[in-house]
Amino acid sequence: MLRLPSILKTKSLVGILSAVLLTLSLYGTLVWADNLEQLRTSGAIGESYSGYVVARNSSAQAEANAINTKRRAIYQEKAATQGVSVDQVGKVYAMEIFKKIPAGTWFQKENGQWVQK
Repeated sequence: MLRLPSILKTKSLVGILSAVLLTLSLYGTLVWADNLEQLRTSGAIGESYSGYVVARNSSAQAEANAINTKRRAIYQEKAATQGVSVDQVGKVYAMEIFKKIPAGTWFQKENGQWVQK
C-alpha cells in the first residue's frame, strides 16, 4: 500500500477544501437549495458528519435521496481528482456545510446523536 508523506496529505486536503468552497458557492444558487433550506428550517432534514443529508421525517426521504445523489456525484468527481476516498471528501464538505448552515439546523454527529447548531 502506498503511503503518502504528511505534507502531501495536507496539500490534498487543502486542494479538496478549495474545491469544496468553489463548488458550494456554485451549487448554493441552485433552485433545490431553496427547498433544502425549507426542509432544514422545518427540521424534516438534517445534515450529517458524512456530508450527506438525513431525512428526519419520512415525508422528506425522497428529497434527501435526490440531494444526496447530487452530492455524491460532486464528491466522486472531487475524490477522483484529488486521489482520495469519496468518504474523505464528504467529511470535508460536512465541515464546510456545518460552518454555513444557520443556527437551529439539525446536525447528526458521528455517534448518531442529533444536535442543533
